[in-house]
Amino acid sequence: MPYVHNLDPIAFSIGPLVIRWYGLMYLTGFLLFLLLGKWRARESWRGMSPQDVDDLLFYGMIGVIVGGRLGHVLFYGPLSYYFANPLEIFAVWKGGMASHGGIIGVIIAMAVFARVRGKSFLLVADFLVPLVPLGLAAGRIGNFINGELWGRVTDPSLPWAVVFPQAGDALARHPSQIYQFFLEGILLFAMLWSYSRKPRAPGTVASLFLIFYGVLRIMGEIFREPEALYGYMPLGMSAGQWLSVPMIVIGVFCFVILRGRKPDA
Repeated sequence: MPYVHNLDPIAFSIGPLVIRWYGLMYLTGFLLFLLLGKWRARESWRGMSPQDVDDLLFYGMIGVIVGGRLGHVLFYGPLSYYFANPLEIFAVWKGGMASHGGIIGVIIAMAVFARVRGKSFLLVADFLVPLVPLGLAAGRIGNFINGELWGRVTDPSLPWAVVFPQAGDALARHPSQIYQFFLEGILLFAMLWSYSRKPRAPGTVASLFLIFYGVLRIMGEIFREPEALYGYMPLGMSAGQWLSVPMIVIGVFCFVILRGRKPDA
């Protein structure tokens, strides 16, 4: 029999204060960014100091939260609901954060940080992007605990199949959140961390993030139920898959253009 999802999204309460696992997962992602960022900043050739990591985390947190939430509202809506309930736009504790929106928010945050500090945007991007996948991984664990973004229906005999009552049925489904945890989180982190261990042409690490995040997101979405607002789109792809296509195209274009530069350019 498949596992029936019955996890409580609330981690604990202190009086009227409710602490949710979803928020704790984001906090975990930010802490991992801080710890690993300071580790990387010890290497002077990266051009970032421990203080830069602290400040970049602040910029990045704003980018992730604002971009992720606005991305969810704009990409997955429905907009009519948020127009009727505008305060719900700020209810991030209920879940509903779009990875693509968060990535756009982080890109804007990196650009602002680079401008304020007088640093190369490509240097900042190459330093930051290997730290992002573990935050994405933590977010996927939060999705699973919340019982949201469930997978497509599968054979109940699949040993790791899960029934998500939140889906409104008792069908066995793929735990797509866990698949994406491994693909967009652990695997992508290992790839980018390994590639960026030595100096590379400026911008190529960031370019590979765009390429491989897009590819791995498309792969993971094969097992995920498409968004109710859009369903299956042209070519049988979901909205998340289509949003990943421009990332891959831009990433390939940038990598081809930038790979010929010297690492110290």
